[in-house]
Amino acid sequence: MQLKKNPKADLSKNSSLYFAIGLAVVLFISWRSIEWKTYEKTAFDYQALNVDDEDDEEVPITEQLKTPPPPPPPPPAPEVIEIVEDEEEVEETVIESTETDQEEIVEVEDIEVEEDFDDVDVPFAVIEDVPLFPGCERVAKSERRACFQDKINKHIRKNFRYPEIAQEMGIQGRVYVNFIISKDGTITNVRMRGPDKNLEKEAARIISKLPKMTPGKQRGIPVRVPFSIPITFRLN
Repeated sequence: MQLKKNPKADLSKNSSLYFAIGLAVVLFISWRSIEWKTYEKTAFDYQALNVDDEDDEEVPITEQLKTPPPPPPPPPAPEVIEIVEDEEEVEETVIESTETDQEEIVEVEDIEVEEDFDDVDVPFAVIEDVPLFPGCERVAKSERRACFQDKINKHIRKNFRYPEIAQEMGIQGRVYVNFIISKDGTITNVRMRGPDKNLEKEAARIISKLPKMTPGKQRGIPVRVPFSIPITFRLN
């Protein structure tokens, strides 16, 4: 005969449930024991202090003594003006007029001013009477400057000769010539400035052939007159 167990009496039926509940309880106890905090008790106890009474301490009121500023100085006393009677007679200075009457006019003789133009060079552009090139004597005074320059240009064209050495070397340019028409009408102090010595020599030769002129005059006195002219050398 086989024995039959009562299903209610079977202890292994809910063992897994019991195991899970027990495991959860153990874990909860372990977590609480880990998180549990304790504080060390000290021998000092904190007591609340009532400081309201101390705040009501009355502060004594002290009076500040203000020193008044010093009074302003008194205004200066006005000077006493003493009136003194003028007993002394003062001589008045009479200023006489410096103007003279017609009766007192003193005749002054004419003073002759000597004009010395010995060392003065009067430029051709401002001289009163320009030097006269031969052939310009009968020209009006207002046209003598133009006549002089025209005669100079004709003289240069007539006596012009291009240096052969300068032609072979292809040298050309402009030579500036300065000279002075002296008091006796001769040509002096000839100076040249150009790109080549051969051209300068030719320019000096042309100027040396200028004829003697009537000297220029300033206030009727013969003076030295400087004059300058460019001579252009150009190869065709």
